Amino acid sequence: MLMATTTITTATLSIARYCSVLRCTKHHRRLFLFSPKHLRKSHHIHSSSSSSSSFNLQRLSSAPFSAMASADQNPNPNPLLQDFVFPPFDSVEPSHVKPGIAELLKRLEGDLVELERTVEPTWPKLVEPLERIVDRLQVVWGIVNHLKAVKDSAELRTAIEEIQPEKVKFQLRLGQSKPIYNAFKAIQDSTSWATLAEARKRIVEAQIKEAVLNGVALEDEQREKFNEIEQELEKLSQKFSENVLDATKKFEKLITDKKEIEGLPATALGLAAQTAVSKGHENASAEDGPWVISLDAPSFVPVMQHVQNRSLREEVYRAYVTRASSGDHDNSEIIAQILKLRLEKAKLLNYNNYAEVSMAMKMATINSAEELLEKLRTASWDAAVQDMEDLKTFAREKSSAEANELSHWDINFWSERLRESKYDINEEELRPYFSLPKVMDSLFSLANTLFDISIEPADGLAPVWNPDVRFYCVKDTSGNPIAYFYFDPYSRPSEKRGGAWMDEVFARSRVLAREGDLVRLPIAHMVCNQTPPVGGKPSLMTFREVETVFHEFGHALQHMLTKQDEGLVAGIRGIEWDAVELPSQFMENWCYQRDTLMSMAKHYETGESLPEEVFQKLLAARTFRAGSLSLRQIRFASIDLELHTKYTPDGPESIYEIDQRVGKRTQIIPPLPEDRFLCSFSHIFAGGYAAGYYSYKWAEVLSADAFSAFEDAGLDSDKAIKETGHRFRETILALGGGRSPLEVFVDFRGREPSPEPLLRHNGLLPVPASA
Repeated sequence: MLMATTTITTATLSIARYCSVLRCTKHHRRLFLFSPKHLRKSHHIHSSSSSSSSFNLQRLSSAPFSAMASADQNPNPNPLLQDFVFPPFDSVEPSHVKPGIAELLKRLEGDLVELERTVEPTWPKLVEPLERIVDRLQVVWGIVNHLKAVKDSAELRTAIEEIQPEKVKFQLRLGQSKPIYNAFKAIQDSTSWATLAEARKRIVEAQIKEAVLNGVALEDEQREKFNEIEQELEKLSQKFSENVLDATKKFEKLITDKKEIEGLPATALGLAAQTAVSKGHENASAEDGPWVISLDAPSFVPVMQHVQNRSLREEVYRAYVTRASSGDHDNSEIIAQILKLRLEKAKLLNYNNYAEVSMAMKMATINSAEELLEKLRTASWDAAVQDMEDLKTFAREKSSAEANELSHWDINFWSERLRESKYDINEEELRPYFSLPKVMDSLFSLANTLFDISIEPADGLAPVWNPDVRFYCVKDTSGNPIAYFYFDPYSRPSEKRGGAWMDEVFARSRVLAREGDLVRLPIAHMVCNQTPPVGGKPSLMTFREVETVFHEFGHALQHMLTKQDEGLVAGIRGIEWDAVELPSQFMENWCYQRDTLMSMAKHYETGESLPEEVFQKLLAARTFRAGSLSLRQIRFASIDLELHTKYTPDGPESIYEIDQRVGKRTQIIPPLPEDRFLCSFSHIFAGGYAAGYYSYKWAEVLSADAFSAFEDAGLDSDKAIKETGHRFRETILALGGGRSPLEVFVDFRGREPSPEPLLRHNGLLPVPASA
């Protein structure tokens, strides 16, 4: 998912994906040049036998970033202001944030004043100096914001809260700069426009449009009101996110009687005991307890899937869907305020609603997004109804008293029992076959096959924020570094936000290359929240966690393998929001491809391969309850659009009444009356998905069709896979935002996208009537 952190910059997407029970949903951030909004014992994944000493820092001069034009001369400089090769994640403290960002903003303000004084409608006099300003803030604020997501603390929150208004003020100042806006307009109106490179045209057009959306045309009181709204929205989104994290951390269910959690797998028991130890129960063990259940996904999901104690499942489920809806962490009023302010902002910009503002920079329109959702809802509904009937029948066969009154806390439990029965697959029994080290080896091998790159450990080369974080170098066929990335795999509920995401650290850029280099190389980070190592074993993954890693790596590949040298449209920058999930969802398909799956499915102790019959069952189970899972995503997308098109603060329906109404159309069992899922829906209230959650389904159409190109070429042919992979790299991954996503897709596929492959992959195509 792309993670929406508040930063000004150029259409960057911070890919963040919330891996909760929301079918591992994803979430990202996109930051346009003018946008002031969305603007810990170490368990290593691989052996560190590959020494970082093989990496020569002199060879890395194209990778680093100069935080400022000149390094701070203070003998004890603020790490945020240093001229660093890689971000000093290990040395930034909360005390550095306020003075560091304040000094950065002061210097950038001086740069902006100079740019406005000397600006001309030429690339060297407009875009290049502007990119330098934008990138400095992007990178330095990105360090701070990233640390808040992975190493949260009260001190860091306070520091960010104190300096954030000044940062937003500068973003607004930059985004509403009329000299800069007029210079972009002059380029567009010039006689040389027709001969401008396509990527540069895309930059100019996007910045003009985004400047208008950021209020450049507003004057006096209207501009002042707009800026007040932006400041308040920034503050509210931050508080929303903090409330979700705090409410999630607050819930702890201490279990002392093992009978209460009968059915919980050994892996989950070990994690629950490990959590209990961290809460002061020193002698807790997987076998004897005590155990602590939390709302963090690695704890919550196994409870809902496996615990036989129905009352415990109900208690945990109700806690989950009412997170952040009461007490000190109540997000209800924050949601109301966010929706009210977004509507006011839309009106100031002469739009009817906030969805229209959101769609102004996307591929879809409100109508086309709603049409797609309805088409998929219709295709999914009957299958979802049948899913529910199958569950009831199965529960009845098991003589369960629950059969005729299945509720929300029963669905995952009975689904898992039915899946085990129907396909003879027990997800917990599969874990030993999916150890993280082997999964990563296979993922990197796949990347080598498809895209002709090699990935090597580079631990020790760059500072990290936690001992579990790994650092990697991506190389071309000549052995030259072309990109780098961090990987932070494990759940740390005490300090780390839930979900999974990818974000950029540095973007590829010609302008920001160091002296003697052609470009600055891209660097990404991938963050997951999967089950950590327990009891001396490596991290043993669920198949869903495997898909999540492949998903985030797909985002990272688009960032790292770009061939765009224009920094404002390189990698994930400048790509329309509803197309950016294409590479990530595309990569998930490879989890089911025989060679890839069998290469990573090796028992972590014996090395034994996953039995062939189990592989076949995994393939057969791929479409299990596909209708229900599709409807769940459609519910999230539909409530998002409803809230941003039809809700008004004084209207006849409350946000929860709208949610209930949408739920009745998109869920076979409507949500509970007390369901407050919206209070933890960070994608749209603390991220970049407001009036954009439909993007997951929109891009899923693109990604399924893209993968079907490999199916058409022949998945059993190494030659066909390599040739198609090369074409995918040279189009989808290489072109970034320098070409419209529809044109890029046609470049790759040879035609416009079709929804048929998605429906086929999900088993939702109607069966033809017999002749």
